[in-house]
Amino acid sequence: MSRLLDHMRKQLESSRRLLEVVLNQNGAIRRQDVETVLASLADVQAEMAYRARLEIEREQILVAAAAAQGMAVEAVDLETILRGVPADEAAEARALSAELIGLLQEIGRVHDQNRILIRQELTFLDHLMRVLSNTPQGGYSPNGWSSVPQAHNVVNARV
Repeated sequence: MSRLLDHMRKQLESSRRLLEVVLNQNGAIRRQDVETVLASLADVQAEMAYRARLEIEREQILVAAAAAQGMAVEAVDLETILRGVPADEAAEARALSAELIGLLQEIGRVHDQNRILIRQELTFLDHLMRVLSNTPQGGYSPNGWSSVPQAHNVVNARV
């Protein structure tokens, strides 16, 4: 049981670090601080490498629990592992699990926001580059779809 609790604490520490990174990344994207955004990508990669090692440890815990219970690994969940465990340790494991689930949901939410913000910034840059290079982009006109006039289409002019 102590191995499981230690593992869950490691997962929580990693999740807190990852949440801090994506929150800092979010602020940097909003400030258009390119250097911090790029640095945060390295931090995310480092944390994800650590989390991959934690996942291997988690798998080992599940395999051991499955063997002890005489069941398939896929059928093992936290409640299966907690059978016969003292109530105080089981309560701690459940609390750690609930906190971990909440942190992972928040990380996912902030990460999704970051992706949207970056996509918006890139779309704006694409538009700005087209305006500066005098390269029109097809779109909609009052009559429906409007393609780019071929005389102004730089890609086709070069071909």
